[in-house]
Amino acid sequence: MDLDDQLRRYFGSADIVSLPQEALAAGGERMRVDFGLEEDRGRRFALWALMRIIGVAPDLDVAFPDPADRDAARDFMDLFDGAEDDAG
Repeated sequence: MDLDDQLRRYFGSADIVSLPQEALAAGGERMRVDFGLEEDRGRRFALWALMRIIGVAPDLDVAFPDPADRDAARDFMDLFDGAEDDAG
């Protein structure tokens, strides 16, 4: 998945920072729907990761029934949160 393509798909723009709140909410809802329908494990994880970044991801126990996927998601969260701490 290309990040810019995904942002355009769900939000109509790759410049997510300048989007109005209504567009963010609508794009987040489209992402949640697609996440619920997605069957490919890798695409599902990538979609969840993007949802996590923008703050609309479901809880891990809801998103990932497989414990290995939950562990991978926790690792992603730790890495992402650590990168934010280093940048901020």
